[in-house]
Amino acid sequence: MTFDSAKAALAGSRFADLRYTARTGSTMVDVLAMLAEPAAEPSQAVVLLADHQTAGRGRLDRAWEAPPGASVLMTVGLPVLSVPVERRTLLTSALALAVVGAPSVEGALRIKWPNDLVAPGAGADGSDRKVAGILAELHRLPGEPADHGGVPGRGDCVLLGIGINVNVPEFPEDLASLAESLQRLIGHPVDRAQLVVEVLTALEQTWLPVLEDTARPPDVLLDAYRSASATLGRPVRVELADAVLFGRATDVTANGELVVVDDQRVERRLSVGDGVHLRPAQ
Repeated sequence: MTFDSAKAALAGSRFADLRYTARTGSTMVDVLAMLAEPAAEPSQAVVLLADHQTAGRGRLDRAWEAPPGASVLMTVGLPVLSVPVERRTLLTSALALAVVGAPSVEGALRIKWPNDLVAPGAGADGSDRKVAGILAELHRLPGEPADHGGVPGRGDCVLLGIGINVNVPEFPEDLASLAESLQRLIGHPVDRAQLVVEVLTALEQTWLPVLEDTARPPDVLLDAYRSASATLGRPVRVELADAVLFGRATDVTANGELVVVDDQRVERRLSVGDGVHLRPAQ
């Protein structure tokens, strides 16, 4: 599928404004500027795909760079006034579920809290390998209430950035023990444009409606997240800003917090942190 056919497939959806660039510094930076452009429909999202980015960022401002044309490098600029404030922390979960459930992925991925997609047990030693990472940023005017302000003309907006290792046949030595690609997992190249259409369609038709439906709790999304989780039920090490927590991940809460029962059998709820999966032998 070409970029033009992907754009045609999304015509009429909230992701119809699909844009492409061969090379950029960061799609996150670009999309924030694009959202400030005059919009005929303020609720319309802006989506940017890049073949290569030189200043991509992951969580904690970690650098992210992939070989040109090998990955899905995408940022979704999404106006979110229709999503209740208390549910906006679940937008990364919604995007993760859209990727995990995409037909092109063939069930190869699971979700590692907080924002990674991994291939469980793909390492030679049985460890997980990272295939994708998600980054989210909320933008609204300083000092405004949570339901007001935001990007001029569009209100509150969330940037959802994702990088997926798609058609990467080999990784450099420093990443070989950490990363994996869809091509290597599935055994054949994956159509990147088709994958983008599948992800955005699922986000549009399945997961965003769950978050926007204020008459019902988001239980369907939370249950799907639990089923797709690579973290729940496992011993974990969570690196916090000022401490390291060891325990077992037991659940996720309605706002996306990870529930960990620590070594003293105390239940902890974590909204941020770097999670590391530990094998039972450890």
